[in-house]
Amino acid sequence: TNPGFVVRITQAGLDYAQEQGIAILEKELAQLKLPDFSGKSGKVRYSFSRLRIPTFRLPHSRITPVPNVGLQVSISNAFAELNGDWRVKFLFIKGHGSFNLKVENVNMKIILRLGSDTTGRPTISTSDCSARASKVGLRFSGKLAWLYNLFHRVIERKLRKNLESKVCDNVAKSVHNELQTYMRTLPVTAKIDNKFGIDYSLVAPPRATAQSLDADLKGEFYSLAHRSPVPFSPLPLAFPSDHERMVYFGASSYFFNTAGIAYHEAGALVFEITEAMIPKEARFTLDTSIFSAFIPQLKEKYPNMPMKFRLSAPTAPFLTIGPGGISFQPIVDIQAYAILPNSKLAPLFLLSLVRNVSAVINVRSGRIVGSLDVGRIRLSLKDSAVGTFQVQFLQSIMNILTSNVLLPHLNARLDEGFPLPLLDRIQLSNILVRFHQNFLLLGADVRFQPR
Repeated sequence: TNPGFVVRITQAGLDYAQEQGIAILEKELAQLKLPDFSGKSGKVRYSFSRLRIPTFRLPHSRITPVPNVGLQVSISNAFAELNGDWRVKFLFIKGHGSFNLKVENVNMKIILRLGSDTTGRPTISTSDCSARASKVGLRFSGKLAWLYNLFHRVIERKLRKNLESKVCDNVAKSVHNELQTYMRTLPVTAKIDNKFGIDYSLVAPPRATAQSLDADLKGEFYSLAHRSPVPFSPLPLAFPSDHERMVYFGASSYFFNTAGIAYHEAGALVFEITEAMIPKEARFTLDTSIFSAFIPQLKEKYPNMPMKFRLSAPTAPFLTIGPGGISFQPIVDIQAYAILPNSKLAPLFLLSLVRNVSAVINVRSGRIVGSLDVGRIRLSLKDSAVGTFQVQFLQSIMNILTSNVLLPHLNARLDEGFPLPLLDRIQLSNILVRFHQNFLLLGADVRFQPR
């Protein structure tokens, strides 16, 4: 299944994620707890307790995508400091005190495997981890220096192995408890309002390439009350190899057209225009007198009566996206009514209106926002209860009604926007908008807001 919506994280985005993740991992490792241990070396019996790590630094790190696997995190020249208490017994000699262990040139490699669960949410786990320390220095406090030399190499080796093992255990725990939990904040469904939502579930596990990490999402609007299958499929997206921004979103024409279907099937593409909605600058009242000049029967059957127009879409609007932008030609049925003295409605005539529409798209506060611009309208008469007439006489009036009443209403709704699939506490900046064949490309840089 082709995705209706694609998210791409570039190397710049991965680098930023690595900066944030390493800062968190440093704090996690600094709280690492090592178990007490004891043993014997020759005739020396020893025990070490209250092991703690006051410092753990990861100065050099790199995250790279691994095709068909996920991500590799490489850490080099890491530094750790370990403190604790010791006790020793050699023959009749006993001693105790504290120690300091400095571990330098620690190199780590972590493989993160990416997948998806049955709900379409991304999953992440540690598939491999290795940590190696090449330089270890152990210092004891006390006056029995000659005694330390009998077993310090054994202790250095034990502490180093213990630390290397615990580091990977801690990484796996952090990935499961912290990173996996955070990944689950990616919305599988984004609620627009109390009637509609967007399905952002993964149609396949995230895909790592040599230069990026891609996530293919369903990208489909739907009605919360009743979800019906979409009668067409998304086209493949020829995603460009742009790397100017940290993250890119590819919103296909399928994505936008499912919105038209969902809103149409739910009866949400219906709009009524009454006298109270006519702007004062239009300088006309919405009643039968203004139409009587070219529809004589109105004056005879419904003299000087207020009117109402009911606008509806007989079919769901279908848009196209190309290098020149977004365009579509929605068909609108306009049913005119006379409002009788008893408040009942008398149908007058039914018009079909076709108008060229173009869209301007942007991103604000993590939402896709837009506005519509319209061209000239084309009118035709579909039905009439007041005789036939020349529809061109209605051209200017309908142009005023749609441009000054309907269009501001639609643009106000589009300005509220539709949510993008973003992880928790992510803000977008430096927005880029480009149009490609069959999809809209949105690029942005990312900022993570810590709690």
